[in-house]
Amino acid sequence: MKQRLVLLSFVVSVLIMAAKFAVYYASGSTTLLTDALESIINVVAACFAYYSIYLASLPKDLNHPYGHGKIEFFASGLEGVLILLAAAYIFLHASQHLYSSPELKSLDVGMAVSFVSAGINGLMGYFLVKKGRSSHSPALVADGKHLRLDAYNGILVVAALALTYFTHWYWVDSVASFLFAGFMCWQGIHLMRESVAALMDETNPALFQKVTDWVVANKKEEWIDLHNLRVQQYGGDLHIDCHLTLPRYWDLHRTHDEIHGFEEMLKELQATHVEIFVHADPCLDECCSHCSIADCAIRQAAFSKKIEWNQMNLALNQKHFNETLARS
Repeated sequence: MKQRLVLLSFVVSVLIMAAKFAVYYASGSTTLLTDALESIINVVAACFAYYSIYLASLPKDLNHPYGHGKIEFFASGLEGVLILLAAAYIFLHASQHLYSSPELKSLDVGMAVSFVSAGINGLMGYFLVKKGRSSHSPALVADGKHLRLDAYNGILVVAALALTYFTHWYWVDSVASFLFAGFMCWQGIHLMRESVAALMDETNPALFQKVTDWVVANKKEEWIDLHNLRVQQYGGDLHIDCHLTLPRYWDLHRTHDEIHGFEEMLKELQATHVEIFVHADPCLDECCSHCSIADCAIRQAAFSKKIEWNQMNLALNQKHFNETLARS
C-alpha cells in the first residue's frame, strides 16, 4: 500500500514538473523556475522514498537484527539536502536577474499552471501525511509534508506572478525567488534536523508520552515499579526496553507469564510491529511503601502512597522510592 502511494506521488510529480518547466521556458520567470526546481526534488524524493519503503519492508536478518526501518529517516534527510541544493541554485539564478529587466511572457499561463499544481500537490500531500501517520511511515510523512509545502509555495508563486503581471514590476520576480529560496532553506534544514535526530535515536517526546500514557492506563498492581524505559523508532516499527519490578517471591514461571502479559499489552499500542525487551527486577524492602499488593506475605512496611509514572522518572535507570532513589 505504501509503495503504491509513493508510486502515485512519483507519477503526479513528473507530470507537474513537465508542466512547470514548460511554462518557465515560455515565460523566463525566475519565480516559475523556483517552482519547477522544487518539482525535481519531489520526483527524486519520491524515487528514494519508494526504495526506502521497499527496504524497510524487508524482514530482519543477521546483519540487521533491528530491521531496515531506519532507511526511511535517511530518505527524509536526503530530501532535506536536495531542497538546500535547489535553494542555493535559486539564490544564484535570482541574483543574476535582480538588476536586469528580462522580458517575461505568458505569465497568465504560468499562474494557471502553478495554481492547478498547487491544488494537486496540496491534496496529494494531505493524503500522504494522513496515510504516513496512520502507518507510522517517516518516508511517507516527509514526502507528504514536502508536497504540502510545495502547494503553499505554489500559492505564493501565483501571488508573485499576479503582482508582476499587473504592475510590470519585474524586480518582484527575483525578490519573490529569494523569499521562496529562503523558505526552502528553512524547510530543508528542518527535515535534515528531524532525520539526524531519529538516526541518532534522540528521544521523541510525543512518542515517549504516548507509551507512558498507554502503560499507565493499563497498569496492574503487580507491576510494582517501572524504570529505564527506552523507546526507539525504526521506521514504522518501535523497539521498547524497560525494567519491570515484580514481587520477589514469585517463581520463574509466574514471572515469565507476567512479563509476557506486559509485552502483549505494549504490542497493542499501535498497529505496526512493536519489539519489546523487558528486564525483570525483584522488589526490595524499600518498595513496600508504594506497593499496593494487598496479600503480600513479606511486606516490611505499610503502603503509604503511589508514585506517579511519568516521562521523567520512567526514563531513569533507578527504582523509584517515595523520597529517595536507589540504583537497581
